[in-house]
Amino acid sequence: MKTLRNIANSLRDRYKLLPSLYGRGLEVGLLFFLFSCSSEENLDHADLAAETAKVYYEQLLNGDITAFVDGTAMHVDVVPTYREQLETNMKMFLGQQERDHKGIKSVKKVKGTLTCPTDAEGQPKDTAHITANAFLIFNYGDNTSEQVVVPMVRVNGTWMMR
Repeated sequence: MKTLRNIANSLRDRYKLLPSLYGRGLEVGLLFFLFSCSSEENLDHADLAAETAKVYYEQLLNGDITAFVDGTAMHVDVVPTYREQLETNMKMFLGQQERDHKGIKSVKKVKGTLTCPTDAEGQPKDTAHITANAFLIFNYGDNTSEQVVVPMVRVNGTWMMR
């Protein structure tokens, strides 16, 4: 819950959003709510995409594989067996990271960059088709770290992993 409050407060302050709701919803649900309460021109789309990617990975590290898969654009309208495969793949990914690096211990957001056409102010030209790359650092249990790039796409106003 502390992470949720930190994210909510950070986003609320940064994007001048409405006060956050704590408690019952998932962290990402809160991000979606906060995103929907602000105007397009006030948003740093790239940073919000990166923050959302970080939250998805934090959910994965906390064992909420279902929420992580829900954060992928490919989960929409899939047959149940494919969804099960996506969840199994994430369990295998976590197992591999445990074997190779003693697990992923934390995720840090580095930055986000828009990958869609932007105007002179750096805002997306077409707010219906916004894409970004989220740069994250995985800190492993063996005291190593790795920077990863997570491609993101905004689907119906919600940032999702591609």
